[in-house]
Amino acid sequence: MLFGHISQPNPCRLPAAIEKALDFLRTTDFRTLEPGVVEIEGRTIFAQILDLTTRPREEQKPEVHRQYLDIQFMAWGEEEIGIAIDTGNNVIAENLLDQRDIIFYQASENESFFEMVPGSYAIFFPQDVHRPACNKYRATPIRKIVVKVAISALN
Repeated sequence: MLFGHISQPNPCRLPAAIEKALDFLRTTDFRTLEPGVVEIEGRTIFAQILDLTTRPREEQKPEVHRQYLDIQFMAWGEEEIGIAIDTGNNVIAENLLDQRDIIFYQASENESFFEMVPGSYAIFFPQDVHRPACNKYRATPIRKIVVKVAISALN
């Protein structure tokens, strides 16, 4: 996982596909867009604009992806996200890899939580179990953008 704030320059070079996704996040006014999907580079890089309400941790399932990495960006609101390395020991609650490139776990081993505030982003790779949209203090409306970047585009 990588964590940062969109206003801060990245001190190291990231793969071009990730830089393209971050540039989209830096230059897009998300107040003018409706929830839905925006193609950045076809199905190789695309954004999901989501209006959600956070929920208690125990109501959110940890998840992983195999074909895409997630760049989760907080446009407004605040949330906590759980993070852990996928050890292979987590019990699968639902496997939707073929339909949506997602596996939901019942719980996540060795999970830690961090806060997302407006402008912050987190990049989750296939080995990163993450539990997004958790309450920081209480249920909160948020707008987050999840940019999906195909792992095959990172070469």
